[in-house]
Amino acid sequence: MTRPRLKLYNGPEAQATDHSGADARTVTVPVGEVLPLLADAIESRRTWLKDFEDDELTLPSDLYEVLMAYRYFRRPSA
Repeated sequence: MTRPRLKLYNGPEAQATDHSGADARTVTVPVGEVLPLLADAIESRRTWLKDFEDDELTLPSDLYEVLMAYRYFRRPSA
């Protein structure tokens, strides 16, 4: 009897991905595609997130400014 083989699912093959060209290991994707996944992973306390804690992200300056303002204004009041 043949043993069942497991396959690794990597997502839709037809999905177009824009490679930045600088490094084959970088990918440019819309923020709206990534944020819901990260939010769910954070909410679900996925341990694999710790593997990426020291990785760097390149953000548009306007998004960075909005995030810094949000961080400032969401501070708990004393």
